[in-house]
Amino acid sequence: MSGEQYVFGPVPSRRLGLSLGLSPLPQKTCNYACVYCQLGRTSRMINERQEFVPLSIMVTEFRNFLKSGVPFDVVTIVGEGEPTLALNLGQLLSAVQELTDKPVAVITNGSWLAAEEVRAALQKADLVLPSLDAYDEESFRQINRPWGKLKFKEVYEGLRCFSQEYQGQLWLETMLVQGLNDDEEALKKLKGLLQGLKYQRLYLNTPVRPPAESWVTPPAPAVVQKAVQLLGGMSIDSLAEGSFYSEIKDDYAAVLSIIGRHPLNQHELSSFLASRQCPNPEVVLSKLKQEQKVEIVFYKGYHTYRLV
Repeated sequence: MSGEQYVFGPVPSRRLGLSLGLSPLPQKTCNYACVYCQLGRTSRMINERQEFVPLSIMVTEFRNFLKSGVPFDVVTIVGEGEPTLALNLGQLLSAVQELTDKPVAVITNGSWLAAEEVRAALQKADLVLPSLDAYDEESFRQINRPWGKLKFKEVYEGLRCFSQEYQGQLWLETMLVQGLNDDEEALKKLKGLLQGLKYQRLYLNTPVRPPAESWVTPPAPAVVQKAVQLLGGMSIDSLAEGSFYSEIKDDYAAVLSIIGRHPLNQHELSSFLASRQCPNPEVVLSKLKQEQKVEIVFYKGYHTYRLV
């Protein structure tokens, strides 16, 4: 993980391989407050596009990382919130494309695709990965909990328009949440919406890491398999995840840098420290337990570490 503020990784991605992250906005800045979000509850709920980080700072950090020679498979514009809120997203995509021949991806909730200028900016990406979790206004409010005036029909129509215009690879992702969008009626409605879209892949995900709301639970494996068959997607839970990396020399600082964007469970944390030949992993774990800005959540049999 880079020691800089906006470039981070590479981190293992089950869809993209070794992903070098680039965040154009502050932590937990989003226009959704999804019940399943692995980063916890959204702390900065906005829906106004603005320049959060000067382009020059992000480009300089990216150039510095490239000098390190650390291998990666893809540059992912992801942030700790919704990257299309960044007004300079298009400029950032152009600048990154000029500096690397690796593919550039954008992970988005799709909420701003109704805006022509956002669709135009995203044309510069090699891959765009939007979410489609809801199937109507009620499920949109229950699952994604959007900023006040956002409407499901407008968001879906933006996604439909973009899917017809986009020249790159469009990979959709649906997060299945037990009791919200995993029953047969919901899946059939999702299938109807998917038929109106042009895309190359559909990933079906479940809440693997601790969600924002403790009552959120993943569907049973049989339900996920039924969804795979009905919707024609693939289960992301079946894909392998690799190991984490950080350039930061101090072990504790490296861990904090990672969990700010990608929570780590106890086994991932131990494996990460072992890969760095950390002389005192117990000391690092002890400091994490005492750190006020670190939240330790017990979920699905694991302790997971993330920033508050």
